[in-house]
Amino acid sequence: MASPLMAGLGVAAAAYVGKQAVQTYLKFKSSSGTILNVGKQYYKGGFLPEMTKREASLILGVRESAGEERIKDAHRRIMVANHPDSGGSSFIAAKVNEAKDLLLGKKKSGRSPF
Repeated sequence: MASPLMAGLGVAAAAYVGKQAVQTYLKFKSSSGTILNVGKQYYKGGFLPEMTKREASLILGVRESAGEERIKDAHRRIMVANHPDSGGSSFIAAKVNEAKDLLLGKKKSGRSPF
C-alpha cells in the first residue's frame, strides 16, 4: 500500500516542480527576452523639461564620461533605428540629437541662455 502512495506523491511533486519551472521561464522570457539581454534595458520614462547629462547618457546608453567616438557611435546606431525619414519619431530624433550635443559639450546643461 505504501508503494503506490509514494509513487503518487512522487508524480505530484514532479508535476508541481515542472509547473513552477514553466511559470518561471515564461516570466523570464517576457521580462528580458533572452539571456543576452540581461542588464541591457532601454531607458524607461519620460523626458525631463531640461535635459541633464545623466538623462542624456541614459538615452544614448553610454556613460556620462564616455569618449567622443563612443557617443557618436551610439548616436548613429539609435538614429538609424529612429530617423524620421524612415518612419521614426521626429521628437525622439530631436531628443537623441540633444543628448549627443549635451554629452559632447556643444550645449550647456541646466543653464538658460537668458
